[in-house]
Amino acid sequence: MAKKEEKSKIVLERTYNVPLRKETQKAPNWKRTPRAVRALKAFLIKHMKSDNVRIGKYANNELWKHGIKNPPHHIKVHVTKDSEGVVVAELVDAVEKIDEPKKKKVLKQLAKESIALKKAKEEKKTDKKETKVEKLEDAV
Repeated sequence: MAKKEEKSKIVLERTYNVPLRKETQKAPNWKRTPRAVRALKAFLIKHMKSDNVRIGKYANNELWKHGIKNPPHHIKVHVTKDSEGVVVAELVDAVEKIDEPKKKKVLKQLAKESIALKKAKEEKKTDKKETKVEKLEDAV
């Protein structure tokens, strides 16, 4: 029997506004965003005291939004460290974006239920019409 994987618990949770301008100015303009990514990782290694650092999808997209030559001067990230020492940095606004797929699933389910209710109402209406027609035919 396979062992169940245990989920690691969050040990540390912080929000940082990471300065990137000084590091990116040291690089030529065609290498600035990769340098900003390295600077963000170095900042998180230093402050979270772990070598296993991961940058989230939305934070990475924010860094690369204006291309390789023009990264942001600073980035605000929400950082979590779990019991295994894995540090995950995600854009502060992205915490709300992550919950959106759950909202979409709920909205789809509600839409399906409302469609089913509409069909049920239509069937009731047609049943009532059929009974009225049958009564009229019996009367005639």
